[in-house]
Amino acid sequence: MMDVKVITRHGPSNYGSLLQSIATLKILGSLGLSAEIIDYQRKDERGLKATLAQVRLKKAYANNILKKTLYVLVRFPMEFMARTRFDKMRIQYLRMTNRVSDIDGLTQIGADVFITGSDQVWGPLYNGKYDPAYFLSFVQNGKKIAYAASFGKTKFSDEIVSEYKYWLRLYDGIAVREDSAVKLLNEWGIRCNGQVLDPTLMLSGEQWSKMIRKEIKGEYILVYQIHNDANLNHYALDLSRHTRLPLVRISPHLHQMRRGGKFVWCPDVSDFLAYIKGCRCLVTDSFHGTCFAINFNRPFIEVLPNTSTGSRNQSILKLTGLENRIVKDFNDFSLFNEAINYDKVNAILVKERSASLDILKGLLGL
Repeated sequence: MMDVKVITRHGPSNYGSLLQSIATLKILGSLGLSAEIIDYQRKDERGLKATLAQVRLKKAYANNILKKTLYVLVRFPMEFMARTRFDKMRIQYLRMTNRVSDIDGLTQIGADVFITGSDQVWGPLYNGKYDPAYFLSFVQNGKKIAYAASFGKTKFSDEIVSEYKYWLRLYDGIAVREDSAVKLLNEWGIRCNGQVLDPTLMLSGEQWSKMIRKEIKGEYILVYQIHNDANLNHYALDLSRHTRLPLVRISPHLHQMRRGGKFVWCPDVSDFLAYIKGCRCLVTDSFHGTCFAINFNRPFIEVLPNTSTGSRNQSILKLTGLENRIVKDFNDFSLFNEAINYDKVNAILVKERSASLDILKGLLGL
């Protein structure tokens, strides 16, 4: 049996990171492979060091020690609680190697095939820099491939591009998640085996439903928000008032309880899926929130992230013909009553799943 090890961003306290890792293992297992997630978690991305790294990137706090101190004092306990919950879920849902935190530990891991997995693996970390480990820099023996890898954004300095080119040329095969990533690789002269679906979309809504232990009853509007965007906050509250439906907000981050709606803090993956499957409409700026609304054939309204990472949301909407789900006027609630032709969307996904699986098999040499 072929031994496969996957390095991906499974460590953040984030449902998308965890669910795409779960999906990756399920897909590889369905191909008859022995697969594990490499439990690589840098020390500066856990605990107090992670919070300190985050506050250093906040320009508004650059010259204000008091604000920095208050941020750490408030944020660290919340991050610690979320981390504890997600650590338990990772142990429950993922097959992982022993934990390693540096290159020396990574070089001790062996496999027939190493995969750079999905999510923003080739983008900046908490410290604002990229990590060569996610380019499989530690691999000494074994095939090196990438499946559904993402850069997270589309603009990089000349220095970073030069380093990216070096690491990317060492792969035996590369498939990426966004059309923007395909374009970047072509511009850099790097061979790309194709654009593929995110692992979460490789499994159908029916397959994901098997993880749900209890359905969520009643009609409600659900908010799953990743970024700090006042426009999204106000829009969700206004939509709730307009439709006279209760608003439910789900997040691993306690500070979001101040943004309105019934707050559900850090539920198990099973309940997270149940809330999306059961909602009357999802309002989200999250790529993976969008993926699961599509998987479960739920109405959704997309608020593009107020960061440079919106290309990933736009890519999946373009692929499925759902670009019209992006809200352009925050005083317009017509998307709520605008039906989605999921027969057409599901037909596209069936085709794309088959094509993505063929690409993955080709990368693996199956």
